[in-house]
Amino acid sequence: MDKAATLAWLRRMSGDLATATLQRLEATLPWYAEMPPARRSAVGLVAQAGFTSFIQWYEDPTSTPWIAADIFAAAPRELLRSVSLQQTLQLIRVTVEVTEERVAAKHDHLREAILLYSRDVAFAAADVYARAAEARGLWDARLEALVVDSILTGEADEELPSRIAALGWHGHGEVSVIVGTTPPQFDIDQVRRLARKMHVDVLVGVQGSRLVLVLGRARPPRPDEEPRDELTFTEIANAFESSFGTGHLVLGPAVPALVDAGQSARAALAGFAVARAWRGAPRPVEADDLLPERAIAGDALAKHTLIERIYRPLETHSTDLITTLWSYLDNGRSLEATARELFVHPNTVRYRLKRVSDVIGWDATGPREAFILQTALVLGSIGAADPLRRRTPIRRAR
Repeated sequence: MDKAATLAWLRRMSGDLATATLQRLEATLPWYAEMPPARRSAVGLVAQAGFTSFIQWYEDPTSTPWIAADIFAAAPRELLRSVSLQQTLQLIRVTVEVTEERVAAKHDHLREAILLYSRDVAFAAADVYARAAEARGLWDARLEALVVDSILTGEADEELPSRIAALGWHGHGEVSVIVGTTPPQFDIDQVRRLARKMHVDVLVGVQGSRLVLVLGRARPPRPDEEPRDELTFTEIANAFESSFGTGHLVLGPAVPALVDAGQSARAALAGFAVARAWRGAPRPVEADDLLPERAIAGDALAKHTLIERIYRPLETHSTDLITTLWSYLDNGRSLEATARELFVHPNTVRYRLKRVSDVIGWDATGPREAFILQTALVLGSIGAADPLRRRTPIRRAR
């Protein structure tokens, strides 16, 4: 049979080949049988375009690059989104098998042509999905940068939850933000692999020399699972420490959900700006451990936190505790000097300092915590030092 007769025979049986292929797909691929009728019809159009393209290629093999790409150009955009690359390769395999059974078995000289053409189609499919993945990756990167920027600036709007969902965020419960420096060779894939290994969701923001990670736990506990010990955010931050560049690394406080991450981000950014003022700061360091430095730098949230966590509880509990703490800190943390100033026994001073620690959780006998407590006492004694505290308006008598 000459080439012209072969082409005529192929054109006559192209419709039967498409029908046989769709029947084989429905019989062998469960996911194809579950597709909506409209998408199955779209797959049929792609298969028919493939047979027509093969006939044109067989007539003129030099047209391979354009004809193979035209097969997937006929596919609706919704089909490309719903059919994965693996499923596409399964479609190609079934189509080639049916074609070999109906065509190559009868005409041996067509077998090599079918194999060559199917190879080109497979490469064309890979190219289509590679370009789609590249475009999606660029879009995801832009969207992720937008979400991280919204968190850092605190400009969350009604669209933030939908943008977070589009990024595939599975986090549940608390969220925390880490701020550090960007390393010279930043490997974002390594960060994501480490996050998956620890069952953590992560959003990455690279802002020049500053690297920001928004962390959340990605796997919620199931009722049928036994209780497990979840990693703390400090432990998670320690695992990511090597992904940051040199310099300070600050972990913001945990917040209830991702939409509240702006609070953690503001604390982490404020701590990152003043971390150099603490010579012995660990890496990573919690933003709340930098409260005095942040307050001295003018951070209103740090001032408010120091007053509400330290000064107000002591003031409410007993004035003796504040007086003893003031005297102890002013006298260089000397029990004897404090006892002489207050006309009490040193054991009484020791007892009151223990009560201070019980009430607020900070131990005044340590140098770092003494600095924190003294800063809180100074701020608490200044009436105008707490701009976040609402004052009750004075009502004038009529």
